[in-house]
Amino acid sequence: MKKLRISLINIHGLLKGSGLEIGRDADNGGQTKYVYELAEFLSQHKDVEHVHLFTRLIDDPSLSPEYAVPVEVINEKLDIRRIPFLGKKYKSKEQLWEGLDTFVSGAMQHIKSHNIYPDWIHSHYGDAGYAAAELSSLLNIPFAHTGHSLGFYKKKKLLESGQTEEELEKKFKFKARIAAEEKTLELSEFIITSTEQEIETYKAYKNFEIAKYHAISPGIDTRKFVPYYYTEADNEKHLEEAQRKYWVSESISKFLTNPHKPFILALSRPDRHKNLNTLIEVYGKDKELQSIANLVIFAGIRKDIQKMPDSEKDVLTDLLLLMDKYDLYGKMAIPKKHDVENEVSIIYRYAAEKRGVFVNLALHENFGLTVIESASSGLPVVVTKNGGPSEIIPVCQNGELVDPQDEKQIKKALLNVLTDENQWKYYSNNGAINIQKHYSWLSHVNQYVDLINENLSLSSGAGIKKQHYPAINIDRLKRKVENLLVSDIDGTLIEPKLSNPGLKELKEHLTNRTDKMAFALASGRNLDLVKKVIHEEKFPLPDFIICSVGTEIYYTNGNDYVLDKGWAKFLSGRWKREDIENRLSTVKWIKMQEEEAQNPFKISYYYEQENYNHEELIEALGTGWYKVNIIPSHGQFLDFIPKRASKGNAIKFLCRKWAIPLMNVIAAGDSGNDIDMFRGPIKGIIVGNRSSELAEYETSKSIYVAKTAASSGILEGLKYYKIIK
Repeated sequence: MKKLRISLINIHGLLKGSGLEIGRDADNGGQTKYVYELAEFLSQHKDVEHVHLFTRLIDDPSLSPEYAVPVEVINEKLDIRRIPFLGKKYKSKEQLWEGLDTFVSGAMQHIKSHNIYPDWIHSHYGDAGYAAAELSSLLNIPFAHTGHSLGFYKKKKLLESGQTEEELEKKFKFKARIAAEEKTLELSEFIITSTEQEIETYKAYKNFEIAKYHAISPGIDTRKFVPYYYTEADNEKHLEEAQRKYWVSESISKFLTNPHKPFILALSRPDRHKNLNTLIEVYGKDKELQSIANLVIFAGIRKDIQKMPDSEKDVLTDLLLLMDKYDLYGKMAIPKKHDVENEVSIIYRYAAEKRGVFVNLALHENFGLTVIESASSGLPVVVTKNGGPSEIIPVCQNGELVDPQDEKQIKKALLNVLTDENQWKYYSNNGAINIQKHYSWLSHVNQYVDLINENLSLSSGAGIKKQHYPAINIDRLKRKVENLLVSDIDGTLIEPKLSNPGLKELKEHLTNRTDKMAFALASGRNLDLVKKVIHEEKFPLPDFIICSVGTEIYYTNGNDYVLDKGWAKFLSGRWKREDIENRLSTVKWIKMQEEEAQNPFKISYYYEQENYNHEELIEALGTGWYKVNIIPSHGQFLDFIPKRASKGNAIKFLCRKWAIPLMNVIAAGDSGNDIDMFRGPIKGIIVGNRSSELAEYETSKSIYVAKTAASSGILEGLKYYKIIK
């Protein structure tokens, strides 16, 4: 069996081979650790040739210079590859959405130039899901996805807290995120979840039913998270461990009057959802708990609370105010920082040595990595019953489940563990043994690699993934192209009913364009009909022709029109033309167009607008409907094409192939089959004589709605974008 080359995508950027900065901010939690450890253990699997971890390059003086290294080698089968986009400074996840197409272009160029074509792609979080779907389409390589958190629930929670839809959209870009999550469900081979329960959380999405799901528990590094009574055999490592334990104990004990007592430990980001305030309330109200144990909370990493993001500043301020309210000085520790990579395991073991207990009262916990890390260290747990822990505790018998908002229940569970030595030992021993058995990374990657191999053996994409772009020798494209204007033809470039307003002036501009400006026609017409327009209107020859609704790409070379066969290869995966035609034969209100309107990747019909029924089309196509783009236009034409085909995707393909920045592309259109061109950083022009499908669009930063019709509207848009004066 051929060994696998796997590309993992985690775009945020704070990933490096040593000293992961978990808890640095709200974006940098358990997901970062999960992805890094998955990459590390995958690289050790016998069936894996190499793992490439793609992320964002950050060159920020306030951060480690390691984040600015383009390729960081971790071991002989693992490296981190950093792609620059949206400047050099560190940015939060929400600020990265607008640059994802640039990231995809950069990743694509990197893969090509280093010849590291993967067999499999795996995305982590919604933004990487968007990037993986694009790369999967371009490279014809299948991908899997892990969500980690879902935009639908975050938005719902924030709306419930009283924030407005407008505020949230501005800050969190939920429209882009949820659309990306829907697209990922639709196009990925499968979704990885940590628990069976987590699968249910995807039910809120329209595309829930068409995705496949596999629940594989994440692992922990069982070399690091060892029971508290384990002694390191290597003298040098033992000394290092003892030194770290000393500094951990110092950072905790300086807060405490009696540091020798057991302690109740919490460790999480300062996030309202983690519900740390309830733990302080329970402890602060109960003198018996205070007499038995200290309270120790590691809530992220902080230097100056005043300079932290508002959400974290508010949580930490509340924690300190509650400490003051219940006068917990000398009984409660809230250290400012810890070394996530090297000290977390020691913190758990130190707490276990003190006969303490670990607490996680999150309102909902997707999985609960801290629950298995602490248990593996021999530390009993009291944890939320909402989410993943409710599957961990019955398997491992290492602690007690509680309602995270029921203070009496939490207090009772804490006292039970802290005051009954036999109970403490029972939970401690079970955790140390059962976590090693059920929750190791070794077990996770074995299951995961089996799924990849099974999927690749069935995937239509297998075997053509390394198909390089065909060498096309076209003189007119040997120049350095910086800008691209793409225009639809009918209703946009020409509109005979209105005597083609602006056409003569636009032709002059395009005839006199510089070498740095490329021009493309994008049409629902086939090639012969496009050529007919060029001839009849005496139009300057375009550099590219995207025709038949994005299913074919041609290059003009003198009198020749050269088909891009690479694009056809990309479209062939999952497309079953005959089957689709047979299924659509049951729909009575559509009529097949003439033979010349058809091509291998486009099935075209006529219809009357009043009869259009989208649900009936989906029903006719059956479970395979999501592999097909359904495109109605002008209230009379209906095209069915592969999901990967569209004018927008064809533009992106061309830009990546010829190294034209997407932000330097302007696309003009007038109808429903043009909508796809106005995506990502591409600037759009919607002409004044637009059809009903575009009626709701308004002028924005990236779309200009012209007042005048056809070519006159294009000229208006080019002036708006300062391409012409």
